[in-house]
Amino acid sequence: MNQKPRAKADETQSPTVIIVDDDEDMRGALTNLFSSVGLDVVSFGSAQELLAAKLPDRPSCLVLDIRLPGVSGLEFQGQLAKLGIELPIVFMTGHGDIPMSVRAMKAGAVDFLSKPFRDQDMLDAVAIAIERDRTRRASMQSVQTLRDNFRSLTSREVEVMRYVTKGLLNKQVAGEMGLAEITVKIHRGNVMRKMGARSLADLVRMAEALGMHDGA
Repeated sequence: MNQKPRAKADETQSPTVIIVDDDEDMRGALTNLFSSVGLDVVSFGSAQELLAAKLPDRPSCLVLDIRLPGVSGLEFQGQLAKLGIELPIVFMTGHGDIPMSVRAMKAGAVDFLSKPFRDQDMLDAVAIAIERDRTRRASMQSVQTLRDNFRSLTSREVEVMRYVTKGLLNKQVAGEMGLAEITVKIHRGNVMRKMGARSLADLVRMAEALGMHDGA
C-alpha cells in the first residue's frame, strides 16, 4: 500500500494533532486548546488539503469534522484506510446521530464528540488517540527491526533458524543439512546474535512473527 509521505521523524518534538474542519473559528479554538497543553498542531480546511500535505513522522492523531465540503468525514476515514494512513481519529460533529457514531467507531475511530463539547473531553480523547498511535508506531518499528535483522542472515543461517525453531536439535539439523554438528552450532550462534535473540524461545517467537513456518 502506498503510504502518504511524512516529514522526517524527530522524537524530540511533541506529538501532533491534525485538525480538519471547514470552520475557521473552530480550527482556531482547537489550535489554542491543544497548544495550551504542549501539543503541536496543524490544521486544514478540507480533506483535500490534508492529502496534499506531508504528515509529521511522530505520534499524531486526527481531529476530524464529520461534515466537510466535498467529502464527509466518514468517507474520508475510508479513504485514509485505503491509502494505508493509520491515523487515530477523533470525530466531532454538530449534527451527529447514533448510526453515524456507530459507523465511525466500528471503522476504528477513537471517539465521537458532539459540538459543543467540553475542552477536557476533547483533550482526553486526543490523549487516548496519541497513545494509540505511539503504541502502533513502536510495534511497527519492532517489526521493521526484526525484518532488517532477518535480512542480515546468510541463506544457510536462515535454513538453520528454520530447523531450530521447528524444534530440531543441533544433531538433527546437521543431519538434515549434511553439515558437522559443530558447524550447525556456529551458524546457530550467529543467528542468535544477528537476530538479537536471548533464548531459543525468543527465536521461536521471531520465526512466528516472520511467518517462517506458515503452511509448513
